[in-house]
Amino acid sequence: MITLTINGLKVQVEEGTTILEAARFLGFPIPTLCHQEGLSPYGACRLCVVEIGEEPKSKLVSSCTYPAEEGLVVRTGSKRVVNARKMIIELLLASCPQSKTIQDLASAYGVRRQRFRQEHEDCILCGLCVRMCSEQMMAKAIGFRGRGKERSVGTPFDVQPDVCRLCGGCMYICPACSLRCTYNEPDKAICNACANLNPPCIQKERFNDLMCYMSPCVACEIDH
Repeated sequence: MITLTINGLKVQVEEGTTILEAARFLGFPIPTLCHQEGLSPYGACRLCVVEIGEEPKSKLVSSCTYPAEEGLVVRTGSKRVVNARKMIIELLLASCPQSKTIQDLASAYGVRRQRFRQEHEDCILCGLCVRMCSEQMMAKAIGFRGRGKERSVGTPFDVQPDVCRLCGGCMYICPACSLRCTYNEPDKAICNACANLNPPCIQKERFNDLMCYMSPCVACEIDH
């Protein structure tokens, strides 16, 4: 067993457990887009970042790929972590503003603006569809193509391969395809239609290093 500290709580987990698995087992929610039970960890979306180590030498790591280590100190909701997640959400909104999954994340993290150029590219390169096709459907009909800003997901030579069974698993798991936000202003990146604008949470005021990690927030549920 490995002993580590998560949000001030000393816990023990089995060797080989990731920080994400340990935190979720204890009830600390960590948002993810590229992680899915049954698929290999990928660490693409970076939404699951957590802060490890002691300041001033602490650093951000993706919790879905980082293994729990003996004596590790982890913070899942520090100011640094929350600010990083907000930045990532803004970037995701620039690529896929009509994903309801991403819009809900924006509302949950209080993102009220998106400062980056609107691309409307839709695909966020999370790799879920590629891993689903390869690891669950055993087809490997789609994959990544190109590098850098030219990177995309598709079939070889843009031709439907014989191994594709049209199962729809890639669309089912895709956060851009599965749920579409249908707000009335398509050029507006953030609709905030689902936002709780006045969460009466005292944790953020009292503890700078530990945001409210209850989901759903008990205080918000009572207030509304």
